[in-house]
Amino acid sequence: MKTPKNKKKKYIKVLNIIGMKCPDPILIIRKTLKKMKRKKILLVIADDISTKYEIPIFCHFMKHKLLKKKIDKIPYTYLIKNKK
Repeated sequence: MKTPKNKKKKYIKVLNIIGMKCPDPILIIRKTLKKMKRKKILLVIADDISTKYEIPIFCHFMKHKLLKKKIDKIPYTYLIKNKK
């Protein structure tokens, strides 16, 4: 019996920016996304409260897709799909 082919796993790069304060998180996220391949996913782990509103705005203006966010408790997590 043949085993089914495994689907390709989505590539997720983890970016831990705990301890960084505004504007550093956005600058580092932008630089990281520029280096990533097209349509890959970035998992951001942060503790700066400003990321709650900065990351969604950043994604909107830079045309990245914010797939998911968990901001109910620290650390905050965001899944961002790279547009380029």
